Amino acid sequence: MIRASSQLQNWSPQLYANNARFVGDLASAAVKLLDPQAGERVLDIGCGDGYLTKKIAAGGAQLVGIDYSPELASAARARGLEVHVLSAEVMEFDNEFDAAFSNAALHWMLNAKALVAGVERALKPGGRFVGEFAGAKNAYHIRREVHGALARRGIDPVKVDPWYLPTAEEYREVLESGGLRVATIMLFDRPVTINYPIADWIRTFGSPYLAALKDDKTRVEFLNEVTRKLEPYLLGSDGRWTVDYTRVRFRAEKLL
Repeated sequence: MIRASSQLQNWSPQLYANNARFVGDLASAAVKLLDPQAGERVLDIGCGDGYLTKKIAAGGAQLVGIDYSPELASAARARGLEVHVLSAEVMEFDNEFDAAFSNAALHWMLNAKALVAGVERALKPGGRFVGEFAGAKNAYHIRREVHGALARRGIDPVKVDPWYLPTAEEYREVLESGGLRVATIMLFDRPVTINYPIADWIRTFGSPYLAALKDDKTRVEFLNEVTRKLEPYLLGSDGRWTVDYTRVRFRAEKLL
């Protein structure tokens, strides 16, 4: 399902740095697929706090970041990066980038067709679009228990679920219908063990769920309930939680 538009996310740079740093650290395969070259102009879509953007730019490419969060964009600018506060679904760059890249961000952008159209317009002929993001059945157990807990509180979980999670075949169709040629695309499992409570993962990555609840007391009760229900599935014998991530990784190219 492709919904009409994305929801504005409120991100704390400190929470992001504390709980989401692994997102950039696990991007090496996607960056290798991008293969950025010195002097190339690269658009980083959903650049967050610029941690990974800065690492890519260290190789000599000229990175331009966009992010929908003013707070994260400000943190990225503090790293010396050029960053625009902008929804990728309405960007209007025209024939100016050798490549576009996105890591762990496209699942927040619900209007996938509009995004791909903007990327195609932004790329020079022959330019490439490389990305990795959450795919079908991402965080399956977490979303199941979160949805159930919301429904028990009279909230329609579909209306507040913030993610677009396609299969590889579905996203191939979006890319190709947007005028790009798909060179490679795959959907794979990538479970990640975290070093903090699963409730903090939900606070970091599932803020729209919590925003649907009426007050802090309800949110604490909600998180405690979801945590208890997730223990049989995601809590290891060592007391650490594992998130059942899936990922779509792809490379597509604009026709000459």
